[in-house]
Amino acid sequence: MSDAGDTAGKLTVEDVHVTDPSVIRRAVGAAAVGNITEWYDFGVYGYLATTIQKVFFTDLPPATGQIATFGVFAVSFLIRPFGGLIFGPLGDRIGRKRVLSLTVILMALGTLLLGVIPSYGAIGIAAPMLVLLARLLQGISTGGEYGNAMTFIAEYAPDRRRGFFGSWLEFGTLTGYAFGATIATVLSAVLTEQQLLTWGWRIPFLIALPLGAVGLYLRQRLEESPAFAQLQNSEERKPVQSLGSELRAVFTKYWPAMLLCGGLVLTWNVTNYMLTSYMPTYLTDALPAHGAGVGTTSSEILQIVVLVVLMVVITFVGRLSDKVGRRPVVMAGCAGLVVLSLPSVLLVRAGGDVATFFGLLLMGLVLVLFSAVLPSTLPALFPTHIRAGGLSIAFNISVSLFGGTTATVMSALVSGTGDLNWPAYYLIIAGVIGAVCTFFMRETARRSLAGSGPTVETDEEARELVAASANGTWPEKD
Repeated sequence: MSDAGDTAGKLTVEDVHVTDPSVIRRAVGAAAVGNITEWYDFGVYGYLATTIQKVFFTDLPPATGQIATFGVFAVSFLIRPFGGLIFGPLGDRIGRKRVLSLTVILMALGTLLLGVIPSYGAIGIAAPMLVLLARLLQGISTGGEYGNAMTFIAEYAPDRRRGFFGSWLEFGTLTGYAFGATIATVLSAVLTEQQLLTWGWRIPFLIALPLGAVGLYLRQRLEESPAFAQLQNSEERKPVQSLGSELRAVFTKYWPAMLLCGGLVLTWNVTNYMLTSYMPTYLTDALPAHGAGVGTTSSEILQIVVLVVLMVVITFVGRLSDKVGRRPVVMAGCAGLVVLSLPSVLLVRAGGDVATFFGLLLMGLVLVLFSAVLPSTLPALFPTHIRAGGLSIAFNISVSLFGGTTATVMSALVSGTGDLNWPAYYLIIAGVIGAVCTFFMRETARRSLAGSGPTVETDEEARELVAASANGTWPEKD
C-alpha cells in the first residue's frame, strides 16, 4: 500500500474490504458515545462555571475566581498531549477498540470524581486541588479518546461515505454538550441558588457513570477496525512495534502531516471552544459588566437551540463533503471565520434574544463546516500503521495550546483590555491559519485511506472496483 492511499498494482476481490452497513452503524455509535460522555462533562462544566467558582474558589475575587475556574478547565487540555502520547501509539499496537474501551472508563470516572468532591468550605484548599486532579484524569483519557475514535470510524467507513459517517462523531459531541447544558439549565431554573450550591450542581456529574457504562458495553461488542485487522500481518507494522520508533516516524517522516493536522485542529477548536466554552460566560459576565448581554437563562436556552440546529445540519454537511470534496467545505469555513466573526460578535453584543441568537447561530454554522468534515479529513493525513498515534499527538498538542485555552485567554484579554471584540479578532486569526493549511491539504474524499485497501458496503461495489482497477480507471483522479 502506498501512503497516498492508492493500492499498488491491480486490485483483487481480496484487496477490497466489504463492511456490512449494520456493522458500520454500530461502530459509529460506539465511537460517538465516548464523545457524548466527554462533551456532556464540558457542557455541564461550562454552564455551571459560575456555580463551580462559588463552590471551589470562594476565597478569590470574582474576576480572579473566574479565571481560576477556566484555568482548571484549561489544565485538562494542557495534559491531553500526554494522553495522546500514551494512548495514540497504544492504539496502533494493541488496537483501537481496546484503547477506546479504556478511555471511556477513565472519562466517566473523572467526571464522577468531580461530582463527589467536597466544597472549599468543607476541606479548604484540598477541594480545588481535587478538582484539578479530576480534570487531569479527564485530560489524560480524552487525549487518547478522540484520535482513536476518529481513526476507528474512518477505518470502518466506506470510502465513498466517510464524510457522512465521520460527521456522526461530532453529532455525538453536540448531543453530549446539549444534554449536559440542558440538565444544567433545568437544575438552575428549578433549584434555588442555595440548593444548587449545596448539592444540586453534583447531579449532572454523577450521571456520567451510566453514560460511561453504556459506552463500554457498545465498544466491547465490536470487532477491531478492518484497516487495523489488515495491518496485523503486514510488513508496514514492523517499523512501529515500539513507542520510540513510532514517535521518531511521526516527527521525522510525517511532520508535514503533523503540521497540517495541527493547523486545521487549531482553527476548528478555537471556533468550537469559543462557542461552547466562552460564549456562556461572555453573555452572562463580560457583557453585563459593560451594560449589555442577556439573562443567564435566556443565554443558556439560546445556546441549546443553536446546538440543536447544528445537530440537524451536521450530517448533511458531512454527506455534502463526500460529493464536492473536503477542501471546498473546509475552505468555506475558514472564509466564514474571516468574514463573519465580527458581525457575529457584534450581533451578540447588541443584546436582546433575537440578535444574540443570530450571532451565536452564525458562529455555529461556521463551526459545523469544520465539525462535519474534519473527522473524516484528519485520519486520511496518516497511514494506517501510525494513524492513531500521529493523529492523537498532533490533535492534542494543538487542542491543548489553542483550543482548550480559548476561554481562559478570552477572559483575560476582554477583562484586561475592555475590548469586547476580542472573540472576533481571535476567530479571524484562526480562519487565516486554517485557510493556509487547507491550501496545502490534498483532497481525500472518495479515496481509500493511506496504507489501506478500499472499503465498500456491498459485494457489487467490490466487483466494480476490481473491474475499474483492471481497466485503469481506479483510483479516481481529481
